[in-house]
Amino acid sequence: MRLLLATLLLVIAGAPRAATLTIDTGAGPRALTTEQLLSRADVREVRVPDDVSYHRETRYLAVPLKALLPGVAADAHLQFVALDGFAAEIPAEAVVDGRGAEAWLAVEPPGKPWPALGAGKAGAGPFYLVWTSPAAGHIGPEQWPYQVATIRVLADPASRFPAMRPADGLARDAPERHGFTVFQRNCITCHTLNGQGDAKLGPDLNLPHNPTEYLRADMLRTLIRNPQDLRRWPQSKMPGFDRAVLSDADLDDLVAYLKHMSMRKAPH
Repeated sequence: MRLLLATLLLVIAGAPRAATLTIDTGAGPRALTTEQLLSRADVREVRVPDDVSYHRETRYLAVPLKALLPGVAADAHLQFVALDGFAAEIPAEAVVDGRGAEAWLAVEPPGKPWPALGAGKAGAGPFYLVWTSPAAGHIGPEQWPYQVATIRVLADPASRFPAMRPADGLARDAPERHGFTVFQRNCITCHTLNGQGDAKLGPDLNLPHNPTEYLRADMLRTLIRNPQDLRRWPQSKMPGFDRAVLSDADLDDLVAYLKHMSMRKAPH
């Protein structure tokens, strides 16, 4: 009996464990396991010609994301929280009506782990948001969160984090206002500002000092375009933002927003 029990314990210990995804659309969280997702009738093999994370063509078993979000309106806001603290903010419209782009939740099969994302790094599993025809919906690289643990419907960042907002008196077409939009799309996934935000990867971008206070404008632009061109650091997790993702005009407005917020520091 003892031998049988020991054998069973070894089998259980060695068996691949199912991952669990938590989805909360406002009616309370619900948990979906890997097996539940892979047993759905709408699971498909999806071909991704240019995977943002793996930088090559990939194929996944995946579920249409909008099928997992019944009742979510196009004007809602989605947050994807990863195991490492990355928090992607994506308008629900991109998922519900991507204008040609289609969002898929790729599911890592138990016992068949996806490749590592680099030397010493884990893979993109257990859950990864991938897109087909992303250019049609103007989907950027920050909207491909991997290692996803939780999907939530929340208010948009401007509502949740008032200390991030630029001054109310700015003109509607002010560069600082558009820069805040750029910040929400590209920076809020990793950084807080004025102590507000859900991301846990990068430093706060206003406290105690804003990068416009210690970097020349050209050096700040270099850092954003390709961090390794400014500081060679193998462990850096910050991606670069080339012109296909962040135009020169958007970059200028982002810098204008950061400079503006350097004069709007929250007490700390």
